[in-house]
Amino acid sequence: MRIHVLGIGGTFMGSLALLARQAGHEVSGCDANVYPPMSELLEAERIDWIEGYGAEQADLPVDVFVVGNAISRGNPLLEEILDRGLPYVSGPQWLAEHILPGRWTLAVAGTHGKTTTSSMLAWILEANGLAPGFLIGGVPGNFARSSQLGAGPFFVIEADEYDTAFCDKRAKFVHYRPRTAILNNLEFDHADIYPDLAAIETQFHHLVRTMPRSGRIVALAGEAALERVLARGCWSQVERFGLVPGPDAEWTVAVAEDGASAEFFCEGRPLGEIALPVPGRHNALDALAALAAARHVGVRPQDGLAALAEFRGVRRRLERRGVVAGVAVYDDFAHHPTAIRETIAALRPRVPGRLIAVFEPRSNTMKLGVMRAALPEALRGADQVHCYARGLSWDAREALAPLGVRATVGEEIEAFVAGIVAQACPGDAILVMSNGGFEGIHERLLTALAAREGGS
Repeated sequence: MRIHVLGIGGTFMGSLALLARQAGHEVSGCDANVYPPMSELLEAERIDWIEGYGAEQADLPVDVFVVGNAISRGNPLLEEILDRGLPYVSGPQWLAEHILPGRWTLAVAGTHGKTTTSSMLAWILEANGLAPGFLIGGVPGNFARSSQLGAGPFFVIEADEYDTAFCDKRAKFVHYRPRTAILNNLEFDHADIYPDLAAIETQFHHLVRTMPRSGRIVALAGEAALERVLARGCWSQVERFGLVPGPDAEWTVAVAEDGASAEFFCEGRPLGEIALPVPGRHNALDALAALAAARHVGVRPQDGLAALAEFRGVRRRLERRGVVAGVAVYDDFAHHPTAIRETIAALRPRVPGRLIAVFEPRSNTMKLGVMRAALPEALRGADQVHCYARGLSWDAREALAPLGVRATVGEEIEAFVAGIVAQACPGDAILVMSNGGFEGIHERLLTALAAREGGS
């Protein structure tokens, strides 16, 4: 089959393109801005893409156009496809029809932690000889790619609650029909498509309704929104996981005060303690959920824990991009207030000097300003805060005013970088948080730090 992927630079659509190539399909694509790591992965697989969405691409000799959910009405290529009556399908539907049939799907859903948990789960299965397939919205360090077909029956997928496509407003994960599902947490997000938390809960309920009686749901204990979802109807087995101390759960984890290690328990029995390869309470919970899901497909918890001790993290999840002049630069995907708060808390004990938080409100929800009131508290754990406010429709300076002189706001990238570098001292860490390319700020920071060092 020859497919042309609209929105190939996105983490989901790019990973789908990689899977399609591995499955023997001819793949091309287009996007308006393809940046690492997806650009690097596509280049490594020799998948070509066209810059932009010109209507002339409708003349390409393809069997079907696979349309990403970032593509909306008014897009010139999509309009040409519709006018001509050419065959098209959403990414999740193509995946469900061509990759997932006959597989035991393990879906990882939730507002936070999907990428890390999916990566941990895939690695546990791989390390225990199960040769899983996977599609993850990031690049796990143990695999160096975001998707693979796998030789075994199991397929791990990051199950996103965002809508499927312009023509299908159900959540993506409704297409996957998992036998094992992790429900990590559930908060309000995606304000551009959901009016409130109740609307997102309905989508999660739709996911639960697709699961078989022999299926298993691994849910965060004490999460009110998830309990409401399950109370609406659940026909599968349910196991819960949580922190010690906390609500009753079959799976629990006790995290060291510095967040660097954790001891894991199953039904009250200790499984062992490991140094967490990625620090923080949220990452310990992700690891715990992955252990529970892996047991459903036959992996002993002790063997799962041994695999986790060798987990190498995920690109753009507290990834250290470099150290120059004693200043470390980290990259993280955090873009929701809860994720920002937990990321700062996880890194804080590892920083000998000051933690300088650099934040780009880039997600659709953040651009709308729906969560701006929660930002000061989310960022309070940082010593200094720099917010890149280019293109925002709301006043970032006003929103961050509770942080006082600790917060600065910029709108021009060169001056923004210069201000951060001028402030950084040996022993400090610069934590960059954005769900986009952020105008290559990580390399800009490292280059500017090196230039400062060379000129001193």
